[in-house]
Amino acid sequence: MNMGNSDQKSLSKLRDRIDAIDDQILDLLNRRAGVAQEIGHAKAGQGLDYYNPGRELAVFERLIGRNTGPFPSEAVRRVFREIISASLSLEEPMKVAFFGPSATFTHQAAQKQFGFSAQLVAQKSIPAVFEEVRRGRADYGVVPVENTTEGIVSHTLDMFIESDLKINAEILLEISHDLLSLTGKMDDIDKVLSHPQALAQCRHWLEENLPDVPLVDASSTAMAARLASEDSSIAAIASEIAASLYGLRIVKPNIQDSTNNLTRFLVVGRNPTARTGHDKTSVMFIVADEPGILYRMLKPFSKRDINLSKIESRPIKTKAWEYVFFLDLEGHVEDASVSEALKELQGCCRSLKVLGSYPRCR
Repeated sequence: MNMGNSDQKSLSKLRDRIDAIDDQILDLLNRRAGVAQEIGHAKAGQGLDYYNPGRELAVFERLIGRNTGPFPSEAVRRVFREIISASLSLEEPMKVAFFGPSATFTHQAAQKQFGFSAQLVAQKSIPAVFEEVRRGRADYGVVPVENTTEGIVSHTLDMFIESDLKINAEILLEISHDLLSLTGKMDDIDKVLSHPQALAQCRHWLEENLPDVPLVDASSTAMAARLASEDSSIAAIASEIAASLYGLRIVKPNIQDSTNNLTRFLVVGRNPTARTGHDKTSVMFIVADEPGILYRMLKPFSKRDINLSKIESRPIKTKAWEYVFFLDLEGHVEDASVSEALKELQGCCRSLKVLGSYPRCR
């Protein structure tokens, strides 16, 4: 269909308006970056961390709250995530260690939190992430801690028993598992590889659709995708990003058993995070094995109406039948009620450590 002269002139004028708006956006981005640099210098003079997850969350929520469209609110968050990430990198690229090779879900969580301007560095294990941050070779680390389907990631909790790192933020990521292979054909699959958590999250689908195909554990979903890229008889359960990275075809998308499949990740750093008013606190403690101890350890929070969002126990490896408890509660350690509750809890503990207070993901 040919456009008339009047239509072409109208389109040209609209494009001119777009160009003018783009110029304004660019000017504003540079003005914003200049102010961000001033904030960075001011923080450096006061010995404060340049990265402030609570402030970032407040920026996203304020902008999304005042967005009237038609630009999508989720796109607002993604755009400003990259604006903030680029601004932070003006001084020096932030180095973030994460568990797993590229294209894992932890990698995606790190990108979601820190943006593409951060230097994201893969580590082979969760302890390696903690070590990179502890030694100052990375500013922050990102590790998985729990999944709505399969529960807790025990290796992450175990690291906090000996580590002095603090939790600075939490990330919630919706997990979508795709079945991938070189050919994209179900009939070519002789075995399915993935991380044990991913296999478990797709258990029922695999039983119904590939009941006779062996399931093989891999160190990560990305590693499974890499191996599948080398053998047409192997299928991998991994992300769509892994398919693109390793040249695989999607045999079947979204094969996870639960549609509400979320994984929670933690950002760990060397310093505590400031209070925002919408915080969560994580603590770990060891209590004596005596009658009524469970009631006594929960009472300080109940009588102050402090909501406990999670309680988990792990065996102490050096002592048979003794356990360390991990507790997530609403509020910041600087809140009077939280501080008083923890002080009372400490009275019935052999030891207690605050793992961090950080912005609650909403």
